Amino acid sequence: MTPWLTIVGIGEDGYAGLGKAARRALLAASEVIGAPRQLELLPHCLGARRQAWPSPFSLEPVLRRRGEPTCVLASGDPMLFGVGASLARQIPSEEMLVLSAPSSASLAAARMGWALQDCTLLSLVARPLAALNAQIHDGARLLILSNDGGSPTAIAALLRERGFGASRLSVLEHLGGEAERRIDGLASDWSQSETAALNLVAVHCVAGVDAVRLPLTSGLPDDAYRHDGQLTKRDVRAVTLARLAPRPGELLWDVGAGCGSIGIEWMRAHPSCRTLAIEANDGRQEHIRFNRDSLGVPALQLVCGAAPEALQGLERPDAIFIGGGVTLPGVFEHCWEQLKPGGRLVANAVTLQSESMLLSWRARIGGELTRLSVSQAQPLGGFDTWRAALPITLLEVWKE
Repeated sequence: MTPWLTIVGIGEDGYAGLGKAARRALLAASEVIGAPRQLELLPHCLGARRQAWPSPFSLEPVLRRRGEPTCVLASGDPMLFGVGASLARQIPSEEMLVLSAPSSASLAAARMGWALQDCTLLSLVARPLAALNAQIHDGARLLILSNDGGSPTAIAALLRERGFGASRLSVLEHLGGEAERRIDGLASDWSQSETAALNLVAVHCVAGVDAVRLPLTSGLPDDAYRHDGQLTKRDVRAVTLARLAPRPGELLWDVGAGCGSIGIEWMRAHPSCRTLAIEANDGRQEHIRFNRDSLGVPALQLVCGAAPEALQGLERPDAIFIGGGVTLPGVFEHCWEQLKPGGRLVANAVTLQSESMLLSWRARIGGELTRLSVSQAQPLGGFDTWRAALPITLLEVWKE
């Protein structure tokens, strides 16, 4: 099949920077679709009709032209946080030809002298700033696509809040064009209130003595969470996540989520992991919203309501954690029915009543029971002694 759609990556150097294949595609197209800024980079001699993307943004102008010679303009590499990736989810690859220009990330790495494979690439374009929290580590090098001219100031403020004020920021404006400019500074004294709307921020993270340093592993410190006491404690949380075994792209139901700790650490395991956190208590819902942002997973979806009613109509999960709600009628049955084949369910119990439910479920469907008891050394007068937390019974079941 001859592709009817050509996606042309165009840089700040405009038409002059395009290769022969891209120019031929633009000359042959009957319509060119792109952002107004990109369309203005084309010479007047092109005969194609020019159409700007609609607002709010939609792919419909491209999809309705299926089979007709069409060009779409994209910034730099269309497949890197670009419209090419969106179109590829709607149009078969054999119907498209993608002609890439150097991405802003590649140009930024070249300007900074950084190895691109050693950098973490992030986008704030129509995405929450809180997503950066999961990537701020001492020594990390971040390349951040800004949403607008105010993004660098917001990034600097977030770094200061996390205790990373010594981090170096470089704002790279209009990369690859005549108006290219670089602004350097420290997050601690960043004073550029506004920069060009088209910019990328390069950050070399440097932790201060008061920095909030969070590990990549599961089992974050308990004080990393805002909670009302309903929190799966650190050691139990680490064991629970190990049994849930998150894998890229998988969806977790965190039923009776409490402060959201299990679902949050599930998502921190890999950027493509997703969580639906089901919680009925208003106060705990607020804790979940705060924790998901502060720990860098703002995409966690909160489902406000009580199980099993709140579970109706949700996307089927790859894994389920049942913390609160173990004894609620119908919760386990609905969860087990909706769990995908090959999925796993982990349920934790503290009380005798909830433990008896786990024993009943195990008798019906099998699974592995584990009892965890954790003790910590604490003062007793002038000495120390072991103080045991309440034991936890854990049921792990894999669905065939």
